[in-house]
Amino acid sequence: GGTARDPPGHRKGRPGDGRAPDQKHRELDDICQGYGLEAAVNLTTVLWLGGLSVSSVLGVSIFAGMFGLAAFAIVYSINGGLKAVALTDIIQLAVLLVGGAAITWSALSMAGGVTGGPAAGWSKLVETLPGHFRMILSADHPAYQDLPGIWTLLGGLWVLHFSYWGFNQYIIQRALGAQSLQEAQKGLAFAAFLKLLVPLIVVLPGIAMVSLVQQGLVDGSALDPAVCAVAGDLTTCGKPDRVYAELMRLTPPGFRGLVFAALIAAIVSSLASMMNSIATIFTMDIYRRSVPNRREQHYVTIGRLTAATAMIIALFLAQPFIGGFESGFQTVQEYSGFVAPGIVAVFLLGFFWKRTNAVGAFAALVSSLALNVLLKLGAEGIPFVIRIWLVFLTCVLAGVVASMLSREDPRAQVVELGDISFATTRMFTGLSVGVGGILVAIYAVLW
Repeated sequence: GGTARDPPGHRKGRPGDGRAPDQKHRELDDICQGYGLEAAVNLTTVLWLGGLSVSSVLGVSIFAGMFGLAAFAIVYSINGGLKAVALTDIIQLAVLLVGGAAITWSALSMAGGVTGGPAAGWSKLVETLPGHFRMILSADHPAYQDLPGIWTLLGGLWVLHFSYWGFNQYIIQRALGAQSLQEAQKGLAFAAFLKLLVPLIVVLPGIAMVSLVQQGLVDGSALDPAVCAVAGDLTTCGKPDRVYAELMRLTPPGFRGLVFAALIAAIVSSLASMMNSIATIFTMDIYRRSVPNRREQHYVTIGRLTAATAMIIALFLAQPFIGGFESGFQTVQEYSGFVAPGIVAVFLLGFFWKRTNAVGAFAALVSSLALNVLLKLGAEGIPFVIRIWLVFLTCVLAGVVASMLSREDPRAQVVELGDISFATTRMFTGLSVGVGGILVAIYAVLW
């Protein structure tokens, strides 16, 4: 971006880099295309999962739930923008944490029996369902195809994590919107600690639901496609993604409404963030370069139209795209893996190898999509986590080879980093070490 004195549509290059502003940002085109596919996958998935929750709690059709969420998100995003998202996140975070803890407490208490309480429920789950507490699965485990043992850690899972948490625009925009670098670092560390709570407030209630169904304390027919499925019906039953919404129905009515409101706020906040990102990428990196020198209000209007259009398209794609799969979460992981290896390869090469150029970036992104399709169709026996790892290594190799063979002068695209500080505060470093230590302890206990 430029300064307040720059004319509309102008993008400043770095002093002395010898490039025109448009040439400097040309290499972003291919990355934006990859982001477009990834945003489409995430937008449809969040919309579908949100519709499932609304359907379970309110008893309406999933499409009606998705329509309500989409309309709410469009109004919310267009009128409130990223500031509204940030302010709402603060409120919904507290409610969701309290509500999630209460749902976990309630589920464990029911699993433990009338007089057992949550501690007895925990003991019962560990005793009767020990396999559900193991994170490193053996090759004969039914879920090995999704979580292939030690390759879950050493393979492509970390590629997905880097792509989502480090290189995804609608995630990092939260940090980019911070008041200062120090505030952004505090926010990242705080978010990392919150992420450690997910197994307790999301995974553990799911395990408890298995026990509740086995004990006959909860009617599991709504979660069993063999019992309630109707031919051609993708919306009524048999979806593992419905488990959490079904657990919410076990809470007291007043409290259930509070948690449900916070859940809706979280879903709409996520949708609004994605809409903002799609609008930003299209308007600033594609449209503005094709239609320069317009008033800022013109680009704002284009961004709003883009956001609304993306949501409408996602509304009609969500059910056929996500609804036909067994698990929405697993689906978004696998299909994000089609572009994630290329995106991570481009960023890492750009960070650590000055010879990387736009040709190399294009080769990495094309390799990511093409090789994933080939392996998906021709080698179905390879777990997707391992496939993503193999594709990532190929993308790095393709980026290096293409950059070396290209005639583009790499010095014309080097961004000088001498005036940028990458130092972290002692607080951020200490908190990061603390998060790492907790993760090590968790894996040591649940290996």
